[in-house]
Amino acid sequence: MIVDCAVYRDGARVDRPATIAGATDDDPGCFTWIGMHDPTPEEIDEVGEECALHELLVEDVRNAHQRAKWDAFEETVLVVLKTALYRPPDQVEIGELQVILGRGYVVTVRHGDAAALGEVRRRLEADPDLLRLGPLAVLYGIADHVVDAYSPVLSELETDVDEAEQAVFSPERTNEAPRVYRLKRQVLELRRNIVPVGAVVDSLCQPEPHGVPPQLVDYFTDVADHAHRVMGRVEVARELLTDALNANLAQQGVQQNEDMRRISAWAAVFAAPTLLAGVWGMNFERMPELDNALGYPLAVLAMVALSGTLIAIFRRAGWL
Repeated sequence: MIVDCAVYRDGARVDRPATIAGATDDDPGCFTWIGMHDPTPEEIDEVGEECALHELLVEDVRNAHQRAKWDAFEETVLVVLKTALYRPPDQVEIGELQVILGRGYVVTVRHGDAAALGEVRRRLEADPDLLRLGPLAVLYGIADHVVDAYSPVLSELETDVDEAEQAVFSPERTNEAPRVYRLKRQVLELRRNIVPVGAVVDSLCQPEPHGVPPQLVDYFTDVADHAHRVMGRVEVARELLTDALNANLAQQGVQQNEDMRRISAWAAVFAAPTLLAGVWGMNFERMPELDNALGYPLAVLAMVALSGTLIAIFRRAGWL
């Protein structure tokens, strides 16, 4: 649906009704900003027709599963940014934000619940000097908002990573591999979408080739620095999860070895009396112990003594 549609002249919102039909304006100091959220195909086609958008651009907007990019279609540009939203207990929801920049208009198409642009619009309207720079100033505000929104998502993931690390090294015998692997998949998915966004913002840090006004270069540079810090945090989280997964697998191997040692030790303890019982249980007519009144108690005592000796030896060795 269309969330907002406003006309701006010299950095200020014009107090007049704005429509899609009036999106393009010949006034060089004036532009229209159309905001859309999960639009229908009919709404996308209407905007495409009124703004004379290239058919390939309209197709990209309709198919909301694009990689973060900057694509030029004649005099119109499509910028795709990826948004992120944390869903407890440990899910990251990736959305998409498309920004169409043209002469006299900017169209924002938001897919997903993340990165609502109402705050961006209010912040830009409160800074007429910045908004006076036109559609690229809107792009800066959106890029800054999207990159800023990565931080709380990463903070939640980092908390999950810390909890997973503590669980891995907890004395309790739990297999944390599934949880660690699930977190690693979420971090990798976030990384896969953030890195191209950083590349797009990096390309906007120079006036050429995208025609960025010199006044906006410093703004985009600040966004790029923030994006690189976010990517650094993602890499740290990924490495920590890799180490935690390896540590968990190593602990599982060590625990299995300890279990096998205990099983082997107890098998040896029970094998000793079994051996003695087997010797005295053989059906021979002449066995010296059969005529001895103390033969049976001595045999039992020998079994107990041998088993006790083996238990003491294995406990001293740490096997029991």
